[in-house]
Amino acid sequence: MQSNIIWEKPPTQQAAGKRGGNGKTVSPAPRETPGENLCKKHENNLRLFCAEDQRTICLVCRESKEHKTHPASPVEKAAQKYKVKLQEWLRLLMKEEEYFLESKVKEEKQYKTLRDKLTTEKQKIESEFKKLRQLLKENEQTLHRRLEEMEKKITMVENANITKLSNQIPSLNALITEIVKKCEAPAWELLKDIERTLSRCNNVTRQCLEAVKKSYKVMVTLDPDTAHPLLLLSEGRRRARRTGTTQPLPDIPKRFTSFCPCVLGSEWFTSGRHYWEVQLLQEGGGWHVGVAAESVNRKGRFTWSPEGGVWAVGGRNGQYLAVTSPETPLSPREKPQKLGVYLDYEGGRLALYNADSWELLYSFPQAPFTQRLCPYFSLWGEADLRLV
Repeated sequence: MQSNIIWEKPPTQQAAGKRGGNGKTVSPAPRETPGENLCKKHENNLRLFCAEDQRTICLVCRESKEHKTHPASPVEKAAQKYKVKLQEWLRLLMKEEEYFLESKVKEEKQYKTLRDKLTTEKQKIESEFKKLRQLLKENEQTLHRRLEEMEKKITMVENANITKLSNQIPSLNALITEIVKKCEAPAWELLKDIERTLSRCNNVTRQCLEAVKKSYKVMVTLDPDTAHPLLLLSEGRRRARRTGTTQPLPDIPKRFTSFCPCVLGSEWFTSGRHYWEVQLLQEGGGWHVGVAAESVNRKGRFTWSPEGGVWAVGGRNGQYLAVTSPETPLSPREKPQKLGVYLDYEGGRLALYNADSWELLYSFPQAPFTQRLCPYFSLWGEADLRLV
């Protein structure tokens, strides 16, 4: 997880010692018990953290053959680094816990509505067939069987979805509790099994995002009326690539004619949660993928930033960045070939992921959206992308 993964402004160490975002108290690190922070081999204080072996060592260990060539830093400095990472995970996981709680309520409401509709339909059928029971008895039985089958299918899907959501909530809560305890622990204890904790965070995020993809994936197409004359769209409006020839297109108000070839999606969002994926097909050139406000400037120069009406992540020549002001450099673990874009309009959240590894590339700081938003793409060089 990169340090630029920010849901909100990270709390200071003093603020983190007061209260977490879910009502969970994060107390200052307790004093160490004598003997707990001693090297078992040399009986000296464990003052250093070996980055190579991922464990605390004393000054004598540092000069030993085993650790002399390894990078090491003071325990408090190393603990503070990992504490910041854990606090970032804490904010992310508490947000995901909230999402699953909301989803559970939404699912229950939807299935109650379906049951109410089934009940109403049953009553209607029974009333109609009461008058014609002798002549239409066979048809009545057939329709009842169909309704029963529908109800069974709805119940099966409901039970599966509700159970899955219910199972996710305790695991999220348990991981959140574990992270809170680690943040309260002494530095040497916080660093114990730190990689295992971060790995669990990644696994939980993968599960959360898979649920998001299943629940909120939308079909996005490209709007040809907004496409820059240097962009060529496919017939199905699901692919765009940069060309070297300016196409003779009418200069209508919706069309981008600015210095950078851009195109918008046909879908506009003013509420709800939405997820879509973009396949990057060409190595050369560069790209931006994200969302844009309806008021974004289409005829002249504009700033690639939320202030300019664009929330996006970009890549060029193996370098990646978030279009903030100033730009935020990104260092993904893997080169993204397919991007996942997740928009939570009411939550004021836009996050972009490596859709293959589920690595979070960047999450824009939470802020209320006030305009219509739609998918946004810009291409230059030999860039070529496809919506999947």
